[in-house]
Amino acid sequence: MSEVTVLIEGYAREKNGTEVASSTSVLIKDSGLKILVDPGSNKKLLVKALERKGLQPNDIDIVFLSHYHLDHILNIRLFPDKDILDGNTISRNDQIIDFEGKIPNTTIEVIPTPGHASEHCSLAIKTEKGTVVVAGDVFWWADNETQKTDSKSLLEHKDPYEKDHAQLLASRKKLLKIADFIISGHGKMFKVEK
Repeated sequence: MSEVTVLIEGYAREKNGTEVASSTSVLIKDSGLKILVDPGSNKKLLVKALERKGLQPNDIDIVFLSHYHLDHILNIRLFPDKDILDGNTISRNDQIIDFEGKIPNTTIEVIPTPGHASEHCSLAIKTEKGTVVVAGDVFWWADNETQKTDSKSLLEHKDPYEKDHAQLLASRKKLLKIADFIISGHGKMFKVEK
């Protein structure tokens, strides 16, 4: 079984007229590999979170990006020699390698979840507690919003950055069907009401 740890709970707020945001960063241990999902944009916070787990950036084997918004990806610069993955591509130095379905050499399922961004993907991980979905910004809240996690509220929650509302709604429904727990892109992890 895989292990999933939220290293950093993502945040999004306005401060002095400027948006301040960094994504939730998640560590997955699977098949002897350490996978970091969405390294975020706050370097200091990520380095400290890894240190609390006895890790340094060089200990990470794979970095997975749910989508390409800057608040989710800027810290990839801490991992210059690591494989960087999105929903179907591995970037290894100057090589681009295609893959499908699962992160190679793991049991982690990659699920296309467009809507917030066209390339958006989420991860489904089997754990002892059930299926944990790292949903990126399929579900996210600004710091000043109340995080309501009943099905109706989750499906109706407004995303000011969505690219395609119908796709986002379909992605949300898909994840709610398969997940026991969801880790959001900004906000707290929550249990899915069945």
